[in-house]
Amino acid sequence: MNSREDSAKDDVYDELGHVARQLHSAVVQLGVDGYLHRIASEIPDARERLVYVGQLTDRAAHKVLGLVEQGQPECRALRDDAQALCARLDAAAGSASPEQAALLAEARRFAEQAAARADQQHETLSEIMLSQDFQDLSGQVIQKVVKIITETEDQLLGLLLKHAPMQASDLTHKSADLQGPQVEGKALEQGDVDDLLASLGF
Repeated sequence: MNSREDSAKDDVYDELGHVARQLHSAVVQLGVDGYLHRIASEIPDARERLVYVGQLTDRAAHKVLGLVEQGQPECRALRDDAQALCARLDAAAGSASPEQAALLAEARRFAEQAAARADQQHETLSEIMLSQDFQDLSGQVIQKVVKIITETEDQLLGLLLKHAPMQASDLTHKSADLQGPQVEGKALEQGDVDDLLASLGF
């Protein structure tokens, strides 16, 4: 390697060192001024809110699935009963008077429509059940985001322990005191839930 290449390499290292020193100084300043401390203190609440949203969507999905599982057998039973009624009406029509035959034909049309609509509702419920697959995806996304948030919190606390130990110690104690979702008393509005899910692409 010639002297020109050595000089260029040294310049790159010098520039990288300068950038690293600037970044280090900025981080230290953030920690001393309290901005980093404020961000780190907000992370547990954000994480608990996200977990709470995940719990809400999971409960909603299970409720929908339960209702679908309850409705599908009723649709099948209605279809079977209507089809059986059609067969009985056909058998009775052979020995009926013209007036009775007309009434039986009208009843048969109604029973036939009932069977068709019951089949249609059964298919609709099946589509609703399949659409709940989104819950598996959203649950995975939420778990990944919570993992990222937790790792970020650990890194911020480590940074504060290094440059602002008193502030970091205070945050660590507060974090240890948190038990369960911290949002029950705050009553998340539906708009908050919608905004958060929209930000995750749902």
